[in-house]
Amino acid sequence: MTSLRIALLTTISLAIFLGLAAAGEGGAARFFASPPFVAVTLATIALGIAALFTRGHVGPGVREDRSNRWVLAAVTVLGVALAFLPPLCDRFDTLTFGGQAVRWLGVALYAAGGVLRLAPVFVLGRRFSGLVAIQPDHVLVTDGLYGVIRHPSYLGLLVTCVGWSLVFRSIVGLALTGAIALVLVARMNAEERLLGETFGAEYAAWRARTWRLVPWVY
Repeated sequence: MTSLRIALLTTISLAIFLGLAAAGEGGAARFFASPPFVAVTLATIALGIAALFTRGHVGPGVREDRSNRWVLAAVTVLGVALAFLPPLCDRFDTLTFGGQAVRWLGVALYAAGGVLRLAPVFVLGRRFSGLVAIQPDHVLVTDGLYGVIRHPSYLGLLVTCVGWSLVFRSIVGLALTGAIALVLVARMNAEERLLGETFGAEYAAWRARTWRLVPWVY
């Protein structure tokens, strides 16, 4: 996928995501009347602009596990639900908890998770694909963030989802985040199987000294 197509896709995706959130909250006027909502919108735009400068792509490379493509569809469906349902529940104060402090905690987690989500994409460059695939001249990165956990970008995604849910004080959002986590486990299983088949002992040694997602937990 070309850089221009990725830029267009990113812009359209962000517009849809924020549009769904505003619709769920009852319209743009109501949505942008809330400082935490404005803050999370600015964070989303900033992260989207930063993403345009990465070299990540959606390409099958030299070897792909095509059986795992269903994850993209599942994450997309869950992402749409996460964009719309927490603001909707917040609008009607249904299945919500906490107050402004929870919202601002959500903004902070959302921004931090977004940075953690993007940082590995910058590190991996063209080796980062939206598909479970081995890229040309692929080598393992085992230092920095990858010296501690093997899937920092997925951890960032989950922290972002938790943050988004807290912005809207949403129990439904947290439940959807749990569903996304289950889908990501399937994705990690596929990635680790493919990397193990490709890199053998090198991968096994790296796996033995790192955590999958959360240090000392998982």
